[in-house]
Amino acid sequence: MADHSVTIDLNSDLGEGFGRWRLGDDEALLSIVTSANVACGFHAGDPTIMRTVCELAAARGVAIGAQVSYRDLGGFGRRFIDVPPEELSDDIVYQLGSLDAFARLAGTRVRYVKPHGALYNAIVHHEEQAAAVVAAVRAYDRALPVLGLPGSAWLRRAESAGLATVTEGFADRAYTPQGTLVPRGTPGAVLHDPEEVAERCLRMARGEPIEAVDGTPLIVRAESICVHGDSPDAVRMARRVSESLKAGGIELSSFTREAA
Repeated sequence: MADHSVTIDLNSDLGEGFGRWRLGDDEALLSIVTSANVACGFHAGDPTIMRTVCELAAARGVAIGAQVSYRDLGGFGRRFIDVPPEELSDDIVYQLGSLDAFARLAGTRVRYVKPHGALYNAIVHHEEQAAAVVAAVRAYDRALPVLGLPGSAWLRRAESAGLATVTEGFADRAYTPQGTLVPRGTPGAVLHDPEEVAERCLRMARGEPIEAVDGTPLIVRAESICVHGDSPDAVRMARRVSESLKAGGIELSSFTREAA
């Protein structure tokens, strides 16, 4: 039976266009999700897109998070870069400040931090880079919660540094038996069936096991679930996930709500 006291956040990566190039339907997704991971200009996004998404999110009461990344527009932030820790910290602060300026113009502020792409995956295990991102968040605003993979070096170091940590699950990504994401480009790494994805999300929210890529049961302890905004069927997928969670007695609410 569903526990009607369960609350979960639904987040999505938004603002990932650049110039005349558009990716995803930000406006539609902002009517579904409770938190928006907004690109800060390093893997995607530009000042006009950042300002527009912040204004839309603020108008809908959606929490704005800074989706920080490697400086890699050409690779969409999906290539590992061996950045010196001090330089990586400065890059993160730069991105946080840029997005926060537009959030404040929209009458709100950046509420949390979520790394993107290759940086997200690297700091699951890369201790130096994880420490560099933690240092940047602490330097900018130590009250900001950080979002990441359960068991990652990133969340462990953030917690040790006194930052609030939020565990994340992925709606449409396959998992290894160890609880990490199957690398993009590997067959089966991205799930495309909205019904399968919606059922997995409900199981995650209830604390029930899902299947890892090899079929073994895996518990993903998620306080927030990410529905990607850059897949062709993103809006339909996100809507189906939202409907499934609500029908299962799960309340959707941003994890930053109390701080709002």
